[in-house]
Amino acid sequence: MERFVQLVVDGLATGSIYALLALAIVLVHRATGLINFAQGSMAVFSTYVAFAFVQSGLPVWLAIVCAVVGSFVFGAFVERVVIRRFEGGSHDVAVVVTVGLFVLLAGLSGTIWSYNHREFPSLFPLESVSVGGAHVGLRNLGTIVVTILVMGLLQLLFLKTKLGLALRAVSGAPTSAALSGIPVGRMLMIGWGLAAALGAVGGALVAPKLFLTPSMLDFVLVYALAAAILGGLDSPVGAVVAAWFIGVAENLAGGYIPFIGDDLKIAVPMALMFLILVIRPQGLFGRKQVVRV
Repeated sequence: MERFVQLVVDGLATGSIYALLALAIVLVHRATGLINFAQGSMAVFSTYVAFAFVQSGLPVWLAIVCAVVGSFVFGAFVERVVIRRFEGGSHDVAVVVTVGLFVLLAGLSGTIWSYNHREFPSLFPLESVSVGGAHVGLRNLGTIVVTILVMGLLQLLFLKTKLGLALRAVSGAPTSAALSGIPVGRMLMIGWGLAAALGAVGGALVAPKLFLTPSMLDFVLVYALAAAILGGLDSPVGAVVAAWFIGVAENLAGGYIPFIGDDLKIAVPMALMFLILVIRPQGLFGRKQVVRV
C-alpha cells in the first residue's frame, strides 16, 4: 500500500508540472483560438530571467514574482508585435509562427545564458512528510497545491469575471465581440500575457527538479499538449485532471507492469488517451461545437 501511495503522489506531482503548461496552452486557446507551440520556450526564457534575479541576490520567491510580472509584459509584447500580424489570416500560418518562436527563444536562451546545465533553487523546502506510509517531498506537495490554486483561479476568471467572459467572447466570435464594444486587441494581449506568466510559474517549479537548460521543457511540452487535448482545449479543470491522469498512469504502469518499466511507461497513458479521444473527441471536459449550416 505504501508503494501505491508513493507512486500516486509522485504521479500527481509530475502531472502537476504538465498541468501548469497545459493551463497556459488552454488559456491562449480560449483567448485566441490558437495552440501556442512556443509556450515551453517562453517559460524557459522566463525561468532564466528568474535565475538571473536570484544570482543578483534576490530571494527566490521575489525573483519568481519579478519573472512572472516580466513574463506577462513579454507575452503581451509577443502578441502585439508578432502574433497579431497573422491573427487575421489562416490559423495554420499563426501556428507555424509559434513554432518559429519556439526555435528563436530556445536559441536566444542558449546564446544569452549558454547551454550548460544550471541549478535553480527550490521555492519549497526539500524535506519530506509521511502520507499513508509513503515519504512525500514538500516540493511535490507544493507543486500540487500551486496547480490546484492556479486551476481554481483560472476557472473563476473565465466563469465569474467580466474579463474572463470578454476573453471567451473574443475567442468564440471576435467580430461580434468587437461590435459589442469589447476591445479585441487588448483582450488578446491580456490572454497571451496571462499565459506567459503562468508558464513562468511552471518553469520555476520544474527547474529545481531538472537542470535549467534551454531545452528543459521540450519533452514536458509534449505531455502538456496531450493533457490539454485530452482534457478539452476550453477547460482548465479538464487540462489539470488529464495531466494528473497521465502522470499517475505512467507511474503506476512503470511500477507494476514489469515489461514496461521506465522506458515504455509513457505508452500506457498515451494509449488510454487515444481510446478516450476515439470515444469522446472533444476531450474529457470539452464541449461539442454545434455549427449551423
